[in-house]
Amino acid sequence: MGAKSSGSTELSHNDPGPVPRGARRREEIVAVAEAVFLAQGFAETTMRDVAARAGASKETLYRHFSSKEGLFAEVVSNRARLLRGRLDADFERPNAMGEILRDLGINLLEAMTSPEVTSLLRLVVAEAPRDPAIGRIFYALGPERTRGRLTEYLEAARARGEFTGANAELAASLFLGAVTSQCHTARLVLQDPPPMGRAEIEERVDEVVAMFTLRYGRADAERSS
Repeated sequence: MGAKSSGSTELSHNDPGPVPRGARRREEIVAVAEAVFLAQGFAETTMRDVAARAGASKETLYRHFSSKEGLFAEVVSNRARLLRGRLDADFERPNAMGEILRDLGINLLEAMTSPEVTSLLRLVVAEAPRDPAIGRIFYALGPERTRGRLTEYLEAARARGEFTGANAELAASLFLGAVTSQCHTARLVLQDPPPMGRAEIEERVDEVVAMFTLRYGRADAERSS
């Protein structure tokens, strides 16, 4: 991942430098494992399958992951981290609350309706009763963390006078539920859930943001918008 310099070998302050070979190989194995799990399901996937697809020996695979369950847990953790990185950026911009919520909602809904996340979510739901840690990992690094970040953002917005609600945690849950609940359920129970295009996603999120800011936004901000 670290590119060779054409001249100076000096790295910028923002460049983390090259990823160690062992870590890079681990990332490659996790990416391959996700594809295999999604294609074959958890029960039908073996460590031998993953090793063969990754071009690695079983010894190499077990050096990184002690079991198939551990490998699957890392796949879940990695996907949750990827989603988290995409959503975290929405909270870093100094935009008005309505704009932040709109960007967050669109990014979240686009992620939730992607085939990869849909398939992984179904796998997690199927596997969690047998291995509850899988469900806990996905929930903690995904939905729960997003709700926590939004709660923190709303509390800061309240200090600025943008958010008027008394319970930021409840408001965060209501917003996220309004954005994702219908598509989330459809993708869990329907074999071929209806696709959501960009226009439909934006329309849904815009309506949710409008309702949210009507209830929780500052009155003078609503009149001027």
